[in-house]
Amino acid sequence: MAHRSPNSPLVFTNPTNRLANIKGHMDGSNPTVFTSDHVPQAPEDPLFGLMAAYRKDSFEKKVDLGIGAYRDNNAKPWVLPVAEERLREDPNLNHEYLPIAGLPEFTSASQKLILGADSPAIKEKRASQPIQVVSLQTISGTGAVHLGALFLSKFYPRRTDQPVYFSSPTWANHNQIFSNVHLPIKTYPYFSPQTKGLDFEGMRSTIEQAPEGSIMLLHACAHNPTGVDPTREQWKELSQIIRAKKHFPFFDCAYQGFASGNLENDAWAVRYFVEEGFELCIAQSFAKNFGLYGERAGAFHFVTGAGSDAQNTIARIGSQLAILQRSEISNPPAYGARIASLVLNDPQLFTEWEANLRTMSGRIIDMRTALRDNLEQLGTPGSWKHITEQIGMFSFTGLTEKQVLKIREEAHVYMTKNGRISMAGLNTGNVEYVAKAMDKVVRETK
Repeated sequence: MAHRSPNSPLVFTNPTNRLANIKGHMDGSNPTVFTSDHVPQAPEDPLFGLMAAYRKDSFEKKVDLGIGAYRDNNAKPWVLPVAEERLREDPNLNHEYLPIAGLPEFTSASQKLILGADSPAIKEKRASQPIQVVSLQTISGTGAVHLGALFLSKFYPRRTDQPVYFSSPTWANHNQIFSNVHLPIKTYPYFSPQTKGLDFEGMRSTIEQAPEGSIMLLHACAHNPTGVDPTREQWKELSQIIRAKKHFPFFDCAYQGFASGNLENDAWAVRYFVEEGFELCIAQSFAKNFGLYGERAGAFHFVTGAGSDAQNTIARIGSQLAILQRSEISNPPAYGARIASLVLNDPQLFTEWEANLRTMSGRIIDMRTALRDNLEQLGTPGSWKHITEQIGMFSFTGLTEKQVLKIREEAHVYMTKNGRISMAGLNTGNVEYVAKAMDKVVRETK
C-alpha cells in the first residue's frame, strides 16, 4: 500500500503493520517496550504490605507492632511539643531553596550532636589539627545511607568484587540501597537465636576474616531489627580488628537519644571510633528522635583521618558529595531541618527535647518490662529476659514465622515475619492482650 503526504515523496507501508496500528488506535492500546521480560513485577515491600493489611483489618482489638514509629500510650502518633509553634512564629520563615548541602545551622548542629561539641573532627584549626568532617543534609537516614553508598561505590578504592558487610539480620533497606549502587553484599553473624543476644564471637571472627579494606556497616545504637548492641568493651575489640584489617566503618545512626534516653550514651561507639582516628562515615536520622517521620530530616557526615592534608582531603570529598547530591535531589527539604535546627541550637529548647526523649524511651522501657512480666506470669514456655535486655524501639521476640502468621490470623496482632515487634505499639491497654496471644501461639505452634 502506498500513500503520499502533501509535498512529500510516495511512501510504502506494510499492510499488516498498518492494520495493527489502526487496531491499536481503535481499541486504545499501544504496545509497550517495557514488557514483563524487561520489567518484572516487583514483590510488595513486606513492611508496608503489613501496614496495609493492618489498616484493612476491622477487628476492634487489632494491634500494630510492625511499623517503626513512636506511639503514645493511646496508640496515637506523638508530635513533640518542643519546637513547631516557635518555628511558625518566625518572621523570616520562607520557602526558598536551601543550599545543595542543606541548612548550614542544621548540619553544623548535627555534627555536634553525633560527634560531640569537643570532637577532634570538628574543632577549629589549631596548630596541626584541621577540621576533618564534611556534612550534607539528606532525605532522612535513608537518603544519608544512599548518599554514602553512592559515594563509596564511585570513589572508594577496592577490588570490584570486594563486598560491603552487614549484620545478619539488618534493616531490610540496607540490602536494596547498596545493591542499587552495585556494591556486592556479604553479612557477618550478629543475632544468636539460642541466646536471643549478640553472637559476638561470630561477628568478631567474620570481620577479622573479611578481605582487607572491606566496608563494614555498623548500627551505632539500638540495632534494627534485634535491639541488641555490643558492649563498650566489645566495641573496643571490634575497633582493633577493623583497624588491623584496614576496614572502612560506615555507621548508621537512627536512634540517638531514643534508645537509652541519653544522647551521649547512644553516640558512644561513633565518638570512640573518631577519637581513635578512624576515617569513616555516618548516616544520621532525625525521624525517630524528633518524630519528624514525614519531614525526612537527616544528615550524612564524612570524617577523614587526621593529617597535614586533611583539610584538602575533606574539601575534595565534599565537592564530590555535592555533585552527587545535586544530580539526585538538587536541594534537601527545609521544614524538618528548620524544626530540628531550632531545637539543637537553642539551649532551653534542647533541654526540653531531652526531656521528650526520656519520655519516649522511658515509655518503651516500661512496655518491655510489662510484656516480660505478663509472659512470665502466664508461664509462657521459654525465657523472656531478652525482652528487657534488648534496647530501643524493636525487640526480636524469638517467635517463628508460623507463630507470627498464627497470631496475626487468630489475635489480629501484626508483626514482621521474623518475629520483630515495635515496642512503641504496646501500651497499658493492649500489653496483656498481646502477652496472652503470644502465650497461646507459643504453646500451640512450634
